[in-house]
Amino acid sequence: MDEKKIPITRSSMPSYEEYIDAIKPLWDSRWLTNMGIYHRKLEKQLKEYLKVPEVSLMVNGHMALELTIQAMEFPPGSEVITTPFTFISTTHAIIRNNLTPVFCDVKESDGTMDENKIEKLITEKTVAIVPVHVYGYICNVEAIDKIAKKYGLKVIYDAAHAFGETYKGIGVGNFGDASVFSFHATKVFHTIEGGAVVFSDHNLYEKLYNLKNFGIRGEELVTDVGANAKMNEFAAIMGLCNLKYIEKEIIQREKRVKYYQQLIENIDGVRLFATNPGVKYNYAYFPIRICERERAYARERVYDYMRKFGVMVRKYFFPLVTDQVCFGDKYKHSDIAVARKVSKEVLILPLYSELDLETIKDISELIMQAVQS
Repeated sequence: MDEKKIPITRSSMPSYEEYIDAIKPLWDSRWLTNMGIYHRKLEKQLKEYLKVPEVSLMVNGHMALELTIQAMEFPPGSEVITTPFTFISTTHAIIRNNLTPVFCDVKESDGTMDENKIEKLITEKTVAIVPVHVYGYICNVEAIDKIAKKYGLKVIYDAAHAFGETYKGIGVGNFGDASVFSFHATKVFHTIEGGAVVFSDHNLYEKLYNLKNFGIRGEELVTDVGANAKMNEFAAIMGLCNLKYIEKEIIQREKRVKYYQQLIENIDGVRLFATNPGVKYNYAYFPIRICERERAYARERVYDYMRKFGVMVRKYFFPLVTDQVCFGDKYKHSDIAVARKVSKEVLILPLYSELDLETIKDISELIMQAVQS
């Protein structure tokens, strides 16, 4: 392997010429934001691609989740069951709505919320469940739906990693009361920065519109107190360009994931996450687990070894949300033993559509050397 660093990901982009040509009309119209024609066009195309009834575009995935929770109008102090094995945004969105996160443990097989541990966490204060489709591995949506209906709870999926995926032929955004996607530059599909909420209740569209646009409904009319979370036209155009190539992007990622699997699955001390045959994946990430039981800190050793050779692997997610400094000791005693175990073993390997197969072979050989050292 050469001395050049191998990044964990690399943003997919249309050609320079294609994007520049696409944004040229903005110099004529000067309509750069405020739900312009490209914003509306991207919403329409995403409805079709994601196979969902409604789409509301946002400035980023975090605001999409935060405003969706706000739109549900839960009483302050209510409890929301969520996962500690996620990006910090998931928990921040709950807390910034004056709600209390209650952390449910995850399944060792795929890192998603353990549906068998949800009910024991439900109290009279519980109003919602916010599960996460981790790395694109889909939660047990049937079981979660059954629990939610039994107790009258809302379900908002953090689907930041699951863009374009389907489960049993159904677009993943159709599960729960709403699903939230991130269109950050590091994602399979991106708008540079951006996000979206997908759902079926049109009343939610109106609420989200107000929340993301100051509550403005006319030149002299403000009907609600809102924020500013609109996607601009430059971002929307990047999304329209990238959406044309999303299937090719996923095919290239799948090819690389399957090659990784072929090379790594039989290495002693390395485990892969379980896949569900009912899911059409987007191959957003390639996580492995370093599980050498006889050695302490095995993942740390592998992480350091890979970085020494310029392979920018990531410990994603570590530390757990519950263990972040911003929360002090507030959540450290949560009953999340499996999440703690997985977070100390997981390692994300480089993955993007242009990653050279020979480089994947080199990375896999380094993994083997590291676990055997």
